[in-house]
Amino acid sequence: MAHTVTLPNSGHNFDAKASKLGMWLFLFTELLLFGGLFLVYMVYRNLNHESFLLASAHLSKLAGTVNTIVLLTSSMTVAMSITALQQGKTKLSINLIVLTMVAAVVFLIIKYFEWSAKFEHGLFPGMEHYNSLPTGERLYFYLYFFMTGLHGLHVIIGAIILAVAAFKIKSGKVNKDRISLLENGGLYWHLVDLIWIYLFPLFYLIH
Repeated sequence: MAHTVTLPNSGHNFDAKASKLGMWLFLFTELLLFGGLFLVYMVYRNLNHESFLLASAHLSKLAGTVNTIVLLTSSMTVAMSITALQQGKTKLSINLIVLTMVAAVVFLIIKYFEWSAKFEHGLFPGMEHYNSLPTGERLYFYLYFFMTGLHGLHVIIGAIILAVAAFKIKSGKVNKDRISLLENGGLYWHLVDLIWIYLFPLFYLIH
């Protein structure tokens, strides 16, 4: 009589690989989206270089630098959380995820104060002072709010994914043998970090 040999982890491994492939495809579409926005930015900047330079003086390089450090640190903590979970250190992994989420909140708080300052000076699209600006400066602030706002939305989504991963680690549904959710969350967070690394010099460090 023939016997069927069952591989207990084969189905899970297939699901994990499919999940990771799906995440990479999703990240590729995100890169296409932001890549298109970066291209639009470069075209308008080349056409309005002086206006973009003048408009960038309204941004705080210190705030942008601090937020860059915050996101770079958060990428390190999320990578460490994955390593910790692979080693079976669930409590350490959860703590590192929490640190990553704290970094996300710090980033958004700094961005909130930055945006608030622009509102106070009437630089948000549609405001009276904004409408009186030269075309190049209006384009700069429009792109600034749209692109940093879209990035901020990604920060929020990334933090939610990591929060879900932390809860599932605590419940045991995500562990060293089933780590794909945290790995995918980490990949998404690294994308958030990568996008900001491009946004920071484009808007804050114009020469």
